[in-house]
This record gives sequence, structure tokens and C-alpha cells, in this order.
Amino acid sequence: MKMKNCLMFAALAALVASCGGSDRPSFGDNEYPVETVNTKSAAMQTTYPATIKGVQDVEIRPKVSGFITQVCVKEGQSVGAGQLLFVIDNVTYQAAVRQAQAAVNTATAQLNTAKLTYENNKQLFEKQIIGQYELSTAENSYHTAEAALAQAKASLASAQETLSFCYVKSPAAGVVGSLPFKVGALVSASSAQPLTTVSNISSMEVYFSMTEKDILGMTKASGSPQAAISTMPTVKLQLADGTIYNHPGTVTKMSGVIDAATGSVQMIAVFQNPEKLLKSGGSGSIIVPRQADNSVIIPQSCVTEVQNKKFVYIVGKDNKVKYSEIKVDPQNDGNNYVVTEGL
Repeated sequence: MKMKNCLMFAALAALVASCGGSDRPSFGDNEYPVETVNTKSAAMQTTYPATIKGVQDVEIRPKVSGFITQVCVKEGQSVGAGQLLFVIDNVTYQAAVRQAQAAVNTATAQLNTAKLTYENNKQLFEKQIIGQYELSTAENSYHTAEAALAQAKASLASAQETLSFCYVKSPAAGVVGSLPFKVGALVSASSAQPLTTVSNISSMEVYFSMTEKDILGMTKASGSPQAAISTMPTVKLQLADGTIYNHPGTVTKMSGVIDAATGSVQMIAVFQNPEKLLKSGGSGSIIVPRQADNSVIIPQSCVTEVQNKKFVYIVGKDNKVKYSEIKVDPQNDGNNYVVTEGL
């Protein structure tokens, strides 16, 4: 039997492991160093694919149709709430405001005339020069003029509001995204693509999914989903280049619905972003630390892998070795395995 430099053995109830190394002592042809493997606690971590989003991603869309006459910002620029982003051609809307203002002026003049007539008729009625019919007619004309003025003012307010839509402003503070439309482009409220997106990236929400099994275990152990979230440890974010983001995150939300297609539950962790390093739409991995108690831990160098299966050498009381399959936790630190079955 061809032997490897690294073997795994177990004698009686004790498990023993061997690892090759440059400083190992010399042994005979059929002699190998052994090491007792005991159960102990292991600091483990679980990794989940994640998507990064700003706490507020607002799509900026026009409310009126027209040609863009000004683009007042640049891509990546920080803007404040209420800052002007775009100007849409507003000649037609300005004319509508002037027309509505003229209607208000006409209605005001008509109301003043109706008021004078009504007050004069009241004096004539008191002197019994005219009858009740003439007084009531004047009063009705006065109230009609009041209603006409109110209607004209409402039309003016509507025209002014429509004109204000030509000046597209940011509804929130954040960072400007891409600008697909340039000066001269025709836009409308029905356009499929937004003018831009303003993202609040002072802090970021990182979306990841945990399996239904993991969520059930956490909920049963804590008593409720809210308690499970509150007891979750601080998490880390691994960026797309493999580095670890230098600010820790906190899991704050859990979806109340299980995705039937994947059997997973969406989770949200919040990370502060003072350096503006994280960008909305980015990707990464959430690292959740966990403690594995009473675990059998062996060096990876003692394990051989054949067709995605892992094997070790185990020796019994008679000092004869047996090639046996083991199962390990898929998450590891790169040097050791936590054995879940087989030893």
C-alpha cells in the first residue's frame, strides 16, 4: 500500500492525526507520527454573496414633456436636497401661466363690479326702490363672481406648478449617477429610462440571503425573528477585489417572506460609508462569524480529495490503516477543516 506523507489515524476511542513537515522526526518504512485529535471550539465564518445599495436610491424622472435645455450637474457629483439638476424647455408652460394670470385679473374685476352692484342694490332695497328679486339677483351674481375668481386662482396655481416641473430638482441629498440624456434630448414622464439616479451613500445597505434552515435555527434559538436579528454578531464585507471593508456592519432587517424559487430569506446589513468607497449597485460578500463548539478540527494537509470527496487514513487497535471518507464544513480558514462526519 502506497502511503502519503500525511495520514490520519484513530486509536480506540481517541482519534489521531499525522501531518508531514520538514521538522518531523525520522521513522521506519512503516512508521508514521501520530497526533491525538480532540474536540474543541473553533472560530468559523460563513460567506454569502451580497449586493450593495445606497440607503436611498431615487430615480429622477420628468413630470412634463419637452426638450432638455440645461444639464446642471455632472456624473458622480454630490448634490443637496432641492438642488437644480435639469431644465426642460418651458416656453409653452410660461405662456399658460400668463394666460391663467390674465384669467385671474378678469375674474377679480368682475368680482369687484358684482360687489358694487350688490351693495348698491342693498341700499336701494332698504329705501324700497327695488324689490327682493333685484336684490337676490345681484347677490347671486356676486357669489358667482367669487366662485369664478376662486376657479381662476386654482388654474393659475396649477399652471405655476406645471411650470415648476420644468425645473427638475433633487428630492434628496446624494450622489448623481449616470446621465443618459444630454441637452436637446426629448424627454417625457412616460420615458422608460430615468434622467438620472441620486443615491444617498452616507451609509449603505448590503443585501444578502440566508437559507430557510439557518433562519429557522436562529429563530428557534432566539425566540423570535427580531430577537434573532438583535443577537447576530457584527458582520464584515468582502469587496469585489477580495479585500475586507474597514468598517463593520450590523444586520438590521429580515424579510418576512421566503423566496419560493431559492428557499432563502433576504437579509439587510448596514455599513457606514464615510470615505464614499462603497458605490450603489456594487457587489461583494457578507462574512458572518460563528462559533463551532465541540468540533473535530484537522489540518487540510492530512486530507486527500478524490472527485470532490475527502478522505483520511484511520488506524485501528491493530495498527492497520483504513482509507475512509469524511465530510467537512464547507467554510474553513484555509488551513484546517472542521469535520462534521466520518471521525
